Amino acid sequence: VDCGDFLLVNGYFPNGGQGDERVRFKLDYYRDLLAWTQAQSRPCVVTGDWNTAHTELDIARPKENRKVSGFMDIERAEVDRWISAGFVDAFRLFCSEGGHYSWWSARAGSRQRNIGWRLDYFLVSRALAPRVRACTHHPEVSGSDHCPISLEIA
Repeated sequence: VDCGDFLLVNGYFPNGGQGDERVRFKLDYYRDLLAWTQAQSRPCVVTGDWNTAHTELDIARPKENRKVSGFMDIERAEVDRWISAGFVDAFRLFCSEGGHYSWWSARAGSRQRNIGWRLDYFLVSRALAPRVRACTHHPEVSGSDHCPISLEIA
């Protein structure tokens, strides 16, 4: 979406849970989209279901999920690549602690027990970071295994 002085990209990033070939596809998607954002003449906001919990703060059980797609080191390294390229995790501008998730398994009351993953992100170009006024998760909103997230930019 052309928002005037920046571009908004809202997407669903591939899930890598179907095996090695799908993980490779997911990693290629991350790299191709990053290259596209870097070719733009304006800053970008990239949001959606990234299908990766970036850090140990972003998942309730990091040790148990280290080899599960969505938290594998090779997937997390691609999000690191975005950060190194000048993107900022807007939520982390306001919240530095764990326990805030945007997805919960439908099994075993995971949402009620807050055993989740933060898979939904707003990554903003560093130039836009000073304009970010809020980035919020809305776990009280049900109807999906994900909760909505919101971003406010001045």
